[in-house]
Amino acid sequence: MEKERKVLYSGMQATGRLTIGNYIGALKNWVNLNEEYDCFFGVMDLHSLTVRQNPKEFRDNARLIYTQYVAAGLDPKKNCIYFQSHVPTHAELGWILDCFTYMGELNRMTQFKDKSAKHADNINAGLFTYPALMAADILLYQADLVPIGADQKQHLEICRDVAMRFNSIYGDVFTIPEGFFGKVGARIMSLADPTKKMSKSDENVNATIYLVDDRDTIIRKFKKAVTDSDACVRYDVENKPGVSNLIDIYSVITGKSKEDTEKEFEGKGYGDFKLAVGEAVADALDPLHKKVDELLSDRTYIDECIKENAEKAYYVSSKTLRKVHKKLGLTERIR
Repeated sequence: MEKERKVLYSGMQATGRLTIGNYIGALKNWVNLNEEYDCFFGVMDLHSLTVRQNPKEFRDNARLIYTQYVAAGLDPKKNCIYFQSHVPTHAELGWILDCFTYMGELNRMTQFKDKSAKHADNINAGLFTYPALMAADILLYQADLVPIGADQKQHLEICRDVAMRFNSIYGDVFTIPEGFFGKVGARIMSLADPTKKMSKSDENVNATIYLVDDRDTIIRKFKKAVTDSDACVRYDVENKPGVSNLIDIYSVITGKSKEDTEKEFEGKGYGDFKLAVGEAVADALDPLHKKVDELLSDRTYIDECIKENAEKAYYVSSKTLRKVHKKLGLTERIR
């Protein structure tokens, strides 16, 4: 029997603080998807364990990210928003899929190579088998669609390969997910080095605008943003990456086209332009800040959402896992 609506799955790691890149590139675009799809959005805290975490900061950050999901407009009654660690089916299917994922496939993953270089003193097995757990995240919910960026294509490819391999042996068990290319936000780059993507983990605090940054901090960071000596607000990614990044941010936040932005600041200096971008971003994030503060002041509502959504995620994912157990010949559990 065909599903009434397609299932869409996505999530963000629980480490660090969310940035405007996360907001523009993903979170802002998730909000309206539940009208068309059955949506599952995870706070991916198990994935975060490949890097050593400060327990209190880790716990606080994960809850803040969950709260920001809700504050941004994701309705926990219409979407399933949950913590990965609260749903044990993820870890269990992750191990099973480890047994169907080849070493050569994992060796080719550029993220493993990049993270190994950054954390040379902690190249652990979890970092290597990360893609199998990510495949489990997606396949547990029989997801049809997964929103992806250029840096996530490899992960979706390996997920599809593993799912097709399992299906070829045991029959029609997993839905084969496709990449979701809906309304895409601009790729937001670092304010300090506009050739690099804005990152939650950038050591330069001025490189990143966090969703928790107050108005003064946001404007100060934009005033320090790297531009060039041309003093002309023109969109040219190759020759003017810093200015182009600021135009992207301003255009997405205000809804103005790049051409209209260029006209608006024609003949004006970078100082005026940076201030305008900073003020536009601060204005856009102000309602989010107020909603986050409101939700954090009363833990009851978020606690209820966490509990109810974890139960829903477990119920849905358990159906897939039971099917996997049966196909593999694992001994049936006595209930």
